[in-house]
Amino acid sequence: MSDRIAAAAKLAPSASLTVEEVLRVRHWNDHLFSFSITRPPSFRFRSGEFVLLGLPGEGRPLLRAYSIASPAYADELEFLSIKVPDGPLTSRLQAIAPGDPLYLGRKPTGTLVADALLPGRRLFLLSTGTGLAPFLSLARDPDIYERFNEILLVHCARQVSDLAFREELESQLAGDPLVQDQALLQFHYLPTVTREAFRSTGRIGALIDSGRLFGHPLTGAPHFDPATDRIMMCGSMAMIRDLQARFEALGFREGSNAAPGDFVIERAFVG
Repeated sequence: MSDRIAAAAKLAPSASLTVEEVLRVRHWNDHLFSFSITRPPSFRFRSGEFVLLGLPGEGRPLLRAYSIASPAYADELEFLSIKVPDGPLTSRLQAIAPGDPLYLGRKPTGTLVADALLPGRRLFLLSTGTGLAPFLSLARDPDIYERFNEILLVHCARQVSDLAFREELESQLAGDPLVQDQALLQFHYLPTVTREAFRSTGRIGALIDSGRLFGHPLTGAPHFDPATDRIMMCGSMAMIRDLQARFEALGFREGSNAAPGDFVIERAFVG
């Protein structure tokens, strides 16, 4: 343990937090970055869950919920974040570097987990912006490929450079130690942007309306079917409200850890 980490650990404000070390930082563009930190040996989570991260503040730590982007079997924890110049936490978090200390909550939680869904054949992971993060974890979870025949991850962003982890996802997770063989057959990735020319443009609702979403190599019905399809959504509030209303009108029921259903959202982020 470095001197900086040890010093921060002595100042940890609560038994509910540990002090971890920043290992890597990747800046995708001027408003988006990802970073990895050490993982405590006792830290356990389900793919799709979020956890509190933070930095020291005046009197109390500055904490915010972040979805875990790394798979549950990884030795490190990875996260995806926007850069907010005036944000109390993100204005400082975007300047972290390897070796810096970071607070990590001990108790991950969330509803974007497979346990909150009923069994099905197709799983749609619909995301905008940094809402991609929990689906990066889920897409690398071997259990997902046992539960569903096909997984389609849709990521909608403003510009092409916002499509974080695009190369890895376009390769169908080639090189992943646990899921690469299954992902080659079962995983599909559909990136789309709204403010630049790209091979796919438009919001997720427009992809659904035009049928382009079902033009991907998906078996089964060319539309959503509550008997066989399961859906997870994470991202902008506008996207979630629009799609939630669509799915409920089709007969989909929202699920939770206590009562699994046909679709789930992370209400901790959308209110």
